[in-house]
Amino acid sequence: MIDATDVFLDTNVFIYAAQRVPDAPEKKAIARRIVVEANYCTSSQVLAEFFVNVCKEGKTPLSAAKAAEWVRVIAKKPCLPVDAHVVHAGIAISMRYEITYWDGAIIAAAEKLGARTVYSEDLNHGQTYGSVTVLNPFLAS
Repeated sequence: MIDATDVFLDTNVFIYAAQRVPDAPEKKAIARRIVVEANYCTSSQVLAEFFVNVCKEGKTPLSAAKAAEWVRVIAKKPCLPVDAHVVHAGIAISMRYEITYWDGAIIAAAEKLGARTVYSEDLNHGQTYGSVTVLNPFLAS
């Protein structure tokens, strides 16, 4: 049984937290605080997206070993495997709200975990999708 939490973290929160040389230092600080302090949950989709994106060739990619260590630590929190139920729910959510499948699967996983809030900068801040509300933690208060 996976323990429920109130907040589901999307991939971009972890990417900002892990950046060696951040493009946006203020976002890194916010993301680090969230990752350290929040009682969050996530999904295996987020783990995979994180690994792929932080290892990409770019300004300052993480080594595969360092990225794998981040994944190991993140996965200690409640982490939902993406199964057929999540895929089907993600498809339905993406069609209903006209968002990408990947964002629909994030919402589906958050709902299945019982999270009320998703922290993400990829969806509309303040919008409710089913039982989940998206908040962009990087917007100025």
